[in-house]
Amino acid sequence: MASQSQLVQIELGVAVRQPKPDWLKARAPMGENFHQLKKLARGLGLHTVCESAQCPNIGECWNHRTATFMLLGDICTRRCGFCAVPKGRPEAIDWDEPRRVAEAVATLGLKHAVVTSVNRDDDNIGGAKIFAETIQQIRRLAPECRVEVLIPDFQGFDEALRIVLAAQPDVLNHNTETVPRLYRVVRSGARYERTLRLLENAKKFSPGMVTKSGVMVGLGETLGELVDVFRDLGERAVDILTVGQYLRPSRDHLPISRFYTPDEFSFLKEEALRFGFRHVESGPLVRSSYHAHEQADAGMARL
Repeated sequence: MASQSQLVQIELGVAVRQPKPDWLKARAPMGENFHQLKKLARGLGLHTVCESAQCPNIGECWNHRTATFMLLGDICTRRCGFCAVPKGRPEAIDWDEPRRVAEAVATLGLKHAVVTSVNRDDDNIGGAKIFAETIQQIRRLAPECRVEVLIPDFQGFDEALRIVLAAQPDVLNHNTETVPRLYRVVRSGARYERTLRLLENAKKFSPGMVTKSGVMVGLGETLGELVDVFRDLGERAVDILTVGQYLRPSRDHLPISRFYTPDEFSFLKEEALRFGFRHVESGPLVRSSYHAHEQADAGMARL
């Protein structure tokens, strides 16, 4: 366990001064499905993390009628240095939101729905109940649809995690995001050990649950630190791992230390697979929800 003095000695590395490599250039969003999904989300008063987090894959995913719905509004109570989601004081929890998300899932005919949220440190139990109700509503309106949840850490409250697990999502995802040394600046309000404990408890509280986590690279971490994170996640029996390049949303966010090459992502995948993951998705544009249905297929097929 690192000492307090070690934890605050954070070095992100020198910001990259080079143009974005070709392998990080995604096509601009367009197409009929893209516009239909955007119109549907607006009409139902829903938020998507695809837009709020400025995901580079929004065009590809939306044209395949895959979207990640963001619960509990679009204002986050934390100020993570990498995230484009607005921060501030959130509005009251909208208890009708789960019904509207399920309506959108059913209208789009999704086979695999991903549901995430902002952090609501003002009401962790209420946030967990919204996740559970959303799962139940999707089951009611779209019974053939598989449901993946990408949850916050709920500040370590076991009761909140149990509430979500009791609704029986098909996949439970909680992102690790970065290496322990960088947590204080990258994940404001989060703790590395808390993340590991949540992923461990998910298996303990719900044996057989498919668990998933994701890591960003390019923030100043070393390869050795990344391998240590892979080992920690493997020891918690995490089934699916995603590894992707951090992209700076604006000048107000953390700088990019460097761009990893496709070959380096292949290397990271091979390193991660040594620790027992059932599926590893590693690439420059990989995000938690990118090809989520394919990741779940691979993770579940080997259970």
